[in-house]
Amino acid sequence: VLRVRAARHLHRHPRLILCGSAMSFMGGLLSGTSPLYGRAGLDLVVHSLGYREAAEFWNISDPRLAVLTHSVVGGTPAYRREFVDDDVPDGPDDFDDWVCRTVLNPARPLHGEAAFLLAAEPDVRDRSLYHSVLSAVANGNHTSGGIASAVGRKATDISQPLAVLKRCGLLSAEPDAFRGNRSAYRIAEPLIAFHHAVVRPEQALLARRRGAAASWERAQDTFLSKIVGPHFEQLCREWVSWHADPETFGGLPIDVTAGSVPDPAARTSHEVDVVVRGAIGQDQGILLSVGEAKWNKVMDVRHLDRIRHILGLLAARGIDTSHARPACYSGVGFTPDLHAAATRNEVVLVDLQRLYGGS
Repeated sequence: VLRVRAARHLHRHPRLILCGSAMSFMGGLLSGTSPLYGRAGLDLVVHSLGYREAAEFWNISDPRLAVLTHSVVGGTPAYRREFVDDDVPDGPDDFDDWVCRTVLNPARPLHGEAAFLLAAEPDVRDRSLYHSVLSAVANGNHTSGGIASAVGRKATDISQPLAVLKRCGLLSAEPDAFRGNRSAYRIAEPLIAFHHAVVRPEQALLARRRGAAASWERAQDTFLSKIVGPHFEQLCREWVSWHADPETFGGLPIDVTAGSVPDPAARTSHEVDVVVRGAIGQDQGILLSVGEAKWNKVMDVRHLDRIRHILGLLAARGIDTSHARPACYSGVGFTPDLHAAATRNEVVLVDLQRLYGGS
C-alpha cells in the first residue's frame, strides 16, 4: 500500500513516521529481517522528562512533593493529562488522597497502565513469571540470585525474562562501581515499580473499589522504603550527572553509579548510593566522590564517619581516594555539626532545595 501511494506522489518526497511505546517491537521494525531495514532516516528514542522538568510540567513547586509524585509517575508526560484527567496533588497534604484518586483507582487509566506496558510487549510469554520478576526487583532484590530466590526459581530460569525485560526497556542492569563482575537490576519506569510493590498486593480489594485509603495506609512503609528511598537515591545520581557544577566535586562528573565495598574485618559490605568518577584536567576515571543518600532521615556526623571509613577501605585496596569528596544527600536536612563540616569543605551537602534548584 505504501509503495503504491509513494509511486503516485514521488515528486513530493513523502516521509513515513512510525511511533510506538513497545521498545522491542519498534526496534524490530528496523531489524535485518524487516522490510524497512536500511530505509530509516532517523531512529529516535524519546526519553521521559528529567525530574526537574517533570516537576515544572506537573506545576509542583514543593520539592518534597515533587519527589513523592515522581516516584509514582516518573517523567512520562501522558500521565499528567489523559491518565489522571489533569488531577494534580494540591500540596503535600493532598498527596495521599491524590494517590487514592488516581493510581489506586481502577476507574483511572493510570491504574492499569503498568500491566498494559508489560502486556504490550510481544516477547513476553509467561506473564505471571515476568510480573513475579518485576515484583522481586521492586521489593529490593537487585541481583540475579536474589531475584531467583524471591521468585522461587533457579537463576537459569529467569535469565530469559531478565534479558527480555532489559530489551523492552523495563529493566536496567547497572554495573557496580567497585565490582566489575556484578550488576544491579533496577526497574526503569517508576510506575511499574509502584505497581508491583504497592498496587498488586492490594489488587483484589482495589478491583472491588473498596478500601483504597486502607490499602494505601497498609502500603506506607513499603512505599517509603522500597519505592521512595531507592528513587531518591536515583534522583541524587541524576543530579550529579545533569546538574552538579564541576566545582562541586573538583572535576567533571562522567560516570555516576552505586556500588558496594567489602569490609573484611567486619565481615560485611557497605552499600554506597552515589559514586562519582570523572575527569580532572586530562586525567579520566578519577574517583571524585563517595556519597550516601537518606530520604527520611536527618543526617549527622556519623554518616560522614561512615563515608570516611568506606574511603579508607577503598584506599586499602589501592584505589586513589585523594580527590574523593564525601557527600551526604538528605530529604529532610542535616545537623548543625554536619553543616559545620561542610563549611570546612569536609563534605558536600545536597538537600531537596539544591536537588531541584542548585548545582
